[in-house]
Amino acid sequence: MVGFSVLLRKRFSGCVRWICCTAYNQGTRFGAMLDQLTDRCAFLALLMALCHFYPRLVFPLQLVAVVDIASHWLHLHATDLTGKNTHKSSNNSILNYYYTSKPFLFFMCFGNEAFYGLIYANAFFLAFLFFPVALLKSLISLVHLVTASQTVAEYDAAQITAANRKNQ
Repeated sequence: MVGFSVLLRKRFSGCVRWICCTAYNQGTRFGAMLDQLTDRCAFLALLMALCHFYPRLVFPLQLVAVVDIASHWLHLHATDLTGKNTHKSSNNSILNYYYTSKPFLFFMCFGNEAFYGLIYANAFFLAFLFFPVALLKSLISLVHLVTASQTVAEYDAAQITAANRKNQ
């Protein structure tokens, strides 16, 4: 139970940090990377604990972990490759709404954390109420993955084209 309280405090402090940074328009690339890294690690730790407690759910929880880590990593990598100032801007309408609507983003993050936290606390009835949010958050992560993959592929194509022109 000590581990769960540490995870809850980390997640709560992340919410407070997000509110403060957005309210005062503060942020750095290092801060964004560190925030993503701590979020991914804390979420992965929670998923690992759930795998231990609920062996029947290992495969779906592993899928959630893989999609979450891969999508966020590739999204940040695509942002850096293309020289964008923030990972929170996107031409994709779903991702644009996800990042520009602060109430929606907060609700999605809170609902996702509530779902997995309530499963950890063995409160399945309450967790069931947040399942649609967790599912939608995973679907948005898949959109992250596809969009970032397209961005990196376009970047690679542009680099190859530029190199070919230079060699001609």
